[in-house]
Amino acid sequence: MAFGIALSVRSRVRECTLALFNQVVDSEQTARVCAEIEDALEKVRRGEMKREEFETYKQEQKKRLAIFTPHATFPKGRRVNEDAVPSGLSMYDIDHIPDPRGYFQTMINDRVGELGIVLAHVTPSMEGLRLFFVVPDGMNLEEAQRWMSGQLGDEHYDGCVKDMARCSFVVPREYILYLDEEELFSLTPCPSPRGEGSSNSQKLSLQNEEQRQQDISLPSPVGEGSGVRLFKDIPYSDIIAEWWRRNGGEPSEGERNVKLHKLAVNLRAICDNKKDLLLAIMPKCGLSETELKSIIDSACKENPKGVSKMMKSIIEELENRKDFDEETEDDEDSDNTNKLPISLKRNLPIGLKESLVGVPKNMQMPVLCAVMPIAATYADLVSVRYCDGIEQKLGLMSIILGDQASGKSVCKNAVDIWKRQLDEDDALARKREEEWKERKKNRKANEKAPEDPKVLIRVLPVTVSCSTLLKRFKNSCDHTLYSFGEELDTLRKTNGAGSWSSKYDIYRLSFDRGEWGQDYNSDQAESGVVRVAYNWTMLGTYGAMRKCFKADNIENGLSSRILVAEMPDSSFAKMPKYGKRSLEDEAKIQEAVNVLRRSNGLIDTPRLRKAIGDWVEEKRVESAKDIDRVKDTYRKRAAVIGFRCGVIFHLLSGKAKETQACVDFALMMAEYCLNLQVKTFGEALKNQFVVAKDIYTRSSVNSYVFDQLSPVFSYDDLRGLKRGECGDTGTRVIISRWLRDGWIKKIGKRRWQKIENKM
Repeated sequence: MAFGIALSVRSRVRECTLALFNQVVDSEQTARVCAEIEDALEKVRRGEMKREEFETYKQEQKKRLAIFTPHATFPKGRRVNEDAVPSGLSMYDIDHIPDPRGYFQTMINDRVGELGIVLAHVTPSMEGLRLFFVVPDGMNLEEAQRWMSGQLGDEHYDGCVKDMARCSFVVPREYILYLDEEELFSLTPCPSPRGEGSSNSQKLSLQNEEQRQQDISLPSPVGEGSGVRLFKDIPYSDIIAEWWRRNGGEPSEGERNVKLHKLAVNLRAICDNKKDLLLAIMPKCGLSETELKSIIDSACKENPKGVSKMMKSIIEELENRKDFDEETEDDEDSDNTNKLPISLKRNLPIGLKESLVGVPKNMQMPVLCAVMPIAATYADLVSVRYCDGIEQKLGLMSIILGDQASGKSVCKNAVDIWKRQLDEDDALARKREEEWKERKKNRKANEKAPEDPKVLIRVLPVTVSCSTLLKRFKNSCDHTLYSFGEELDTLRKTNGAGSWSSKYDIYRLSFDRGEWGQDYNSDQAESGVVRVAYNWTMLGTYGAMRKCFKADNIENGLSSRILVAEMPDSSFAKMPKYGKRSLEDEAKIQEAVNVLRRSNGLIDTPRLRKAIGDWVEEKRVESAKDIDRVKDTYRKRAAVIGFRCGVIFHLLSGKAKETQACVDFALMMAEYCLNLQVKTFGEALKNQFVVAKDIYTRSSVNSYVFDQLSPVFSYDDLRGLKRGECGDTGTRVIISRWLRDGWIKKIGKRRWQKIENKM
């Protein structure tokens, strides 16, 4: 048996093996999506979400799952009925049953052979059962459905299941109740005499939900019939717009004839010298049709020279851009977490906008998070006043997480461009230092050692020793140092001999420019105390992250100071398509670097302060209602990180006051940072709270304890909701906090009442 798998909207269906089937049902993406749906269902059962809201949420989440097409495979690569090759299988749905697993064990498990069942699983919503079975001899799909209905005594079945292109969402391994691998994978398809299933043919197709939606109604190609003129699927209007961009913009009144004539000469080569087509696509720029026609006639009289180099370059760039846009559009629903809102992306300032050129949409947030620390490094002469009134520097550290071969190099490429000026400065400094070392080594025995040049070197390898790092800090002249690490595991291994704790302290202190130092009674080791100004960006896998941030040190403070970003899940995804930054894009990034290097002094951002202050208070209320210590811990520094990112946006925008886009960007970064910190470190931190018998142990990220309490509640009511997680001391502290914040008032012994405006 073989079934097809489509990895994205436009990919071709290809056959795969049992091994690939196992990979799909065991993938982290499949498990994550179904777990999120299950969490939402629990909220419905607890009355925290309406059924209608759940149904909408469920449908949106299911779009992220791959799908089976059990009735047929589609050798031509598109899932449409006319291309279907019957598989000999059908599926039967039993919806909205209280206990799908119990129903299967009681009603079906002993009859799987009799019913020809080869696969049975709980549906993604956890409220239904789905059976894949062999179509009995001589039956079509509709007859097979009626037959199974009669066998199960189920009067209701889905009439749409007779469609050959019908799909079924893939579920994780733990949802599968029965699987006959030999029967499901041993046979090959053959045509049925009745045009639909055959008992000696078994085959599944598997593809993404996006493919299903795309194949149902594919848009017709845009062409002349739609009013849009195309050259190689590129609108002539785009070609002309790019021509103007490369040739000084649209012509002014005094140069219209000359510039339009030059444009017509270049366009005619891709219009086959067709004057009527040229007349249709050429911009008039204020000329009459007669005047424009005269220019076209003149242009077409010149000896044809073929397509010019510039026109070839324009077409090539637009073709690449079109391919890139289509590729990223295909993946538009694959990972909403990492995509910027379109309105915000359009308003990104110089440097940040160009950093995203050629970056697939679902990798944009990791790239932004990767360049933020290096951007802040250049703005190291800037001070800002935070919501609490205290002045800060722009200390930032980021870790970009992703599986192997998940595309993390897209972050490195952007950082490399940002880092050029520091690298160039350091090259000169390192040369001076090497010359000093050489003179020192070659001096005569009685000759005085040359004086240490104390050079400023700002870009350091992540494996730098503590002693060398201290020396670089002492020579930094109050500038911020920077490191970029391609492998987080390299950092862990080099710090595995007892010095990780020292480096850990350095990183933690760098966030707020704390003091660090060491004191050795030896001329061979560096001693001293310095202000730590050190930003860095690291790339790493989930395994390396877990090893670096173990349970015994995760609550010490560094985890909350890190801007974590996550690459999109690349399981079974086709190779991403990257665009290319132009030299102009790279020059813009260097211009942004110059802007940040020139920035200095106290930068006042009152609008940004207020927005971040409101955000962190909103998260405080959410955390208090949930008694969520993890969120409460991470919200505070996520707000600081979002604020500092907003300051960088503001500096690059060149505006006197913060724009709304700047505020939106800061809030987006704070929210993203908080979500990823909780996701990455939350469980480990929660375990630390449990071990330490902390009073704020979180029971669930979605369990709003305060809201679950009735308007009048008792001490025992609160203890019951916490299911024994809090002791007497913890429960009393919770109540005292609610009293202090004005959420409740005491009405009797061990009884309280919610205050109306807080309910």
